[in-house]
This record gives sequence, structure tokens and C-alpha cells, in this order.
Amino acid sequence: MNKNPQLNKHGELQHLLTTEGLPSPILLNILDTAESFVGVTERDIKKVPLLRGKSIFNLFFEPSTRTQTTFEIAAKRLSADVVNLNIAASSQSKGETLLDTVDNLSAMHADMFIVRHSQSGAAHLIARHVRPEIHVINAGDGRHAHPTQALLDMFTIRHYKRDFNNLRVAIVGDILHSRVARSQIHALTTLGVPEIRVIAPKTLLPNKVERLGVHVYHDMEQGLKDIDVLLMLRLQNERMLGASLPSSEEYFKYYGLTQEKLSLAKQDAIVLHPGPMNRGIEIDSAVADGKQSVILPQVTFGIAVRMAVMSILTGN
Repeated sequence: MNKNPQLNKHGELQHLLTTEGLPSPILLNILDTAESFVGVTERDIKKVPLLRGKSIFNLFFEPSTRTQTTFEIAAKRLSADVVNLNIAASSQSKGETLLDTVDNLSAMHADMFIVRHSQSGAAHLIARHVRPEIHVINAGDGRHAHPTQALLDMFTIRHYKRDFNNLRVAIVGDILHSRVARSQIHALTTLGVPEIRVIAPKTLLPNKVERLGVHVYHDMEQGLKDIDVLLMLRLQNERMLGASLPSSEEYFKYYGLTQEKLSLAKQDAIVLHPGPMNRGIEIDSAVADGKQSVILPQVTFGIAVRMAVMSILTGN
């Protein structure tokens, strides 16, 4: 029996739940397939018929404009029928009620569920529950994983740097609460990046984060030296006044990415951000809009990457 719940008995991708444990050939296949879809987004008619007749349900128990929109665009460009369900996060949208919702939608001949949920493991629960012909994509679950965000980041890095084997990558900011950071670390490691650094105050780092194979820095000046790629993380404003951080001004002073701090990295270093950005808190506008920023191309590539995942899952 296959131990990885994301793979079928032939070792092919059945669900995309996390980047953790996925072999390098599968990650590279997603990136290579996405490459072929980038051209579709540049055509006058931005559609291919690969998912015609398929029903895809965006099942968002947690609000997200960007992720939901890019999944919807990706599915429609593949000619699928898309149903958006914004289910308010509440105690009723967990456990048995969550599976009841899935059962009802499955009875409407759903082919795929895109799931975002505030509870870690929600997408895994659904993937274990659905019939074998239904596919599940995790669009973010609690603090656990956000695999398509990590994959679009990997696509962006490869687009600009061509190769993963000689890179130094720094992930900066709120590592503790970030499902994106976890997914990035697993993907970067699998794809052969030799040095991954995390830069954050102690209060925003998980316990024993070194076990993930990363080098820990608390100081931007040391951490950014000789870096090729900076992955900035969103800092949620509601956490700014908690015990983790004294103030947004102080955070920006020490960990906000300014042009001056960016100059410590390599001259051709690129800056990524999963969005939405808190300008003036984790990143200065001069950097976000500057020549080393690839934040807007990330969004464009995100559509191609999500198209790739959907087409691979359905065997197209």
C-alpha cells in the first residue's frame, strides 16, 4: 500500500496536499507542465479544452481573494465548470459537517475540490474521505501547508535563476505562523537548493526549526550576505500588538526589507512575496516596486502552475 496519501498505487499524483514527501520528479513535472501553460495566458483566446466537462468546486472555509481568483481563472482557462463556495469559517465547518458538505457536493458529480480551511489537516481529511476518482488540492490549511504557493514560488525562482543547485535562499519574517514557509522549505530542499536560511526574531520562529535543514539568523545583515533569492513573508497586522512583536515600526527597522538591506544580498538577487503585502512593515515600497522585485510575475505564473496541477491530477 502506498504510504503517501497524495500518490495513487502507480506513484502518480492523486491529490496535492503538501510539498512535504513529494519526490523531485513530481515537483519538476508540475514546473515543466506549467511552462507550457504560460504561453496560453499570453494568447488572445486564453483557453484550452483539457478539463471540458469537469466540475471543480472552490471550497473556501477561510477568506482569500488572490488564491481563490487564480484557481478560478486557472480552471476556466482549462475549460472546466467552476463553482465557488465561500463558507464562513465557524465551528460548524469542521469534522463531520465538513464531510457532510463534501458528500453533498460529491453527489453533484464534483471532479475536484480546491480546499482552504483554517484547521490544519482539513484537506487531508477530505482526501481520505472522497471516492478515488475525485481529486483534492490544498489551497492552505491552518499553519500547515500551502503547496501551490510554494510551487509558483519555485517556478518563479527557476524562471529567473534557471537552476536550483547553486542557490542561497533566505526566507524572511513570520516563519512561526506561515504555512507558505513550511511548504517552501520542503520544496526547496527536494529540488536541491544547497543553502536555505530563515531570518526572523526568535519569537517568530518555530521550536527546533533547524531540524528542517535550515540555517537560522536573527540579524538581517548577516542573513542576507550572498543571498540569491529572498522570500519575504506576510506579517499579519493583528499579530503586531501581541506578545510576539513590540511594534510594527520596530519590526520594520530590524526585519523590513529596504533597498539598503537588499544591497547586502547579491547584486542580481530577486525578491518574492506571497501577498498581500504590508508595505512599510515587512517590505518597503521602493523594493516591492523595484527592479529586483518579481512579485507581479509570481501572480501571473501562479495561474500557469495551478493549471498544471489540475491537468496532471486529471490525467491530461
